[in-house]
Amino acid sequence: MDQLPFPSTGDPLAIAPRYAELQRTEPLTRVLTSVGDEAWLATGYEVVRQLASEPTLGRGHPEPERAARSHKAALLGGPSGDFETEQENHVQMRRLLGSAFSARRMRLLQASIEQQVDALLEAFGPPPIDLHEALSAPLPVMVICDLLGAPVEDADLLRTFSNRLAKITDAADSHAADQEFNEYAAGLLDRKRAEPGEDVFSDLATVDGLAAAEAARLAKGLLFAGHETTMTRIDLGTLLFLRHPDQRRRLHEDPSLINGAVEEILRLTIGTGESAGTLLRYAGTELKIDSTVINIGDAVLLGFGVANRDPGVFDRPDAFDIGRDPNPHVAFGHGPHYCIGNSLARIELRAVFARLFERYPELRLATDRLELRDDAIGGGLAALPVAW
Repeated sequence: MDQLPFPSTGDPLAIAPRYAELQRTEPLTRVLTSVGDEAWLATGYEVVRQLASEPTLGRGHPEPERAARSHKAALLGGPSGDFETEQENHVQMRRLLGSAFSARRMRLLQASIEQQVDALLEAFGPPPIDLHEALSAPLPVMVICDLLGAPVEDADLLRTFSNRLAKITDAADSHAADQEFNEYAAGLLDRKRAEPGEDVFSDLATVDGLAAAEAARLAKGLLFAGHETTMTRIDLGTLLFLRHPDQRRRLHEDPSLINGAVEEILRLTIGTGESAGTLLRYAGTELKIDSTVINIGDAVLLGFGVANRDPGVFDRPDAFDIGRDPNPHVAFGHGPHYCIGNSLARIELRAVFARLFERYPELRLATDRLELRDDAIGGGLAALPVAW
């Protein structure tokens, strides 16, 4: 039986070859996770979509202490939430968070995000610089502060929480960060009950009987999705353009391609790191996919990143084409757990890539060797040295 992580090519934009092999031969197969637990790995586009559409495939487990884990980090490595009430709670929380991601709030955040991008680009020092530290890492955490309602002076603290929670090489520190963040979230919730604003924690503060632990769990999900994944996509999206000057020229000559460029970046940048863009779920009921039976409690790794390279769906799946149409990627998942923050991520990426190469048209890599973030769930780059 194969065990994760599969051997990597070392290219931050490539998926381990074994994923592609399984996609061709066994799009749903049993594997061992990095900690040695058994799980189903779904890599085929149609299989991933079918499983993601199952409402009973969730984050809760009927026997949490016996649940398979995908890694040792505190975040996304094992079961969370209450199995018996998960579906009901999920519907309630999505309804609640819907206001946080409403069109009106997104419009309000868009102007702020564009200003933040302009300020960060203007603040670049003399080249070479590390674009990861100058842009990719600070921007998403600024946005998360606005979204959650955290003080802007807490941006560095939230970034540290995000990094520690997602660390797969230091389980003890990851779980310590989990407890620390729970305490931080409880304090923020109390402050918002006294002084509400237009933000997620103010919305959560209005829910009668909402436990601080549940608010913290939701906030951790938003923090990871809003900081870790967006940061990685800014880094790797920049790298895609640097490697494909023809696509960079296309966008310069036709700025209306920015939406297509963002969708193609989303498609190609979810598959890095140990997880290769997989999300861990557990079967709440018996599921049957063709002749394969997935039993209650079985762990399932939904390979969204691999599915986005399925040659049965995407012509030239490894090519970067900002005019790709259609582009039915599953970078934000599919079905009842489709990422509620997708519009915010798109706003951030549009703001970055509509401006970055216009402000620095001669931007280029300033290194022959890129350092990978092998210690984090989402992978990506530890640094992105550039010059112009």
